[in-house]
Amino acid sequence: MLVEDAEALPASGLLVVFHGYGQSADDALAEAVRIPGASSWTVASVQALHRFYSRKDERVIASWMTRQDREIAIADNVTYVDRAVAALESPQAPVFVGFSQGATMAYRAALLGAHRAAGIVALAGDIPPELKTATLPRPWPPVLIGAGETDSWYTAAKSGDDAAFLASRHVPHDVVRFRGGHEWTDEFRAIAGRWIQRVIQAAAASRT
Repeated sequence: MLVEDAEALPASGLLVVFHGYGQSADDALAEAVRIPGASSWTVASVQALHRFYSRKDERVIASWMTRQDREIAIADNVTYVDRAVAALESPQAPVFVGFSQGATMAYRAALLGAHRAAGIVALAGDIPPELKTATLPRPWPPVLIGAGETDSWYTAAKSGDDAAFLASRHVPHDVVRFRGGHEWTDEFRAIAGRWIQRVIQAAAASRT
């Protein structure tokens, strides 16, 4: 787990970030600290348990899971993330942020894990199917969905299905369709920064 608390400023929020398939915690951290407002938050990036070498340069990268032993992997990942968040010893309710495969992990951490989330930012990744049918231990937090207009994997149909599901459960949510593909963009980061600040402030107000 990598942690960035930029400029040693008092942290007003906690972001826990999950990378996509074939990426690393370093990759996710580098993207997240560019979100406007991140300098006043603690930003932690969690590396997936299944690590391997990239074919091109043998850089260590990782994956959250495969279809094999899926239920066991989900339980292992959620327990692992719970421990990582507990190690941060933050009084703040985390905002779980995920890209691609990491977006599904952000959903699972928020809904199945030990730590009540202030919000979920899901960029280019869909809601896990089991969360649409299971009886969950806690209510859904607010959700921000990010979808690139030219993303060939997380398509408009998939983001539309996720938004419809959240609406059917009366979950507060926003959908951002930005210029770009399966990627982080400055346009999305700017919108996400404002959204994250709002949910952090709402979570803080609910504790007073």
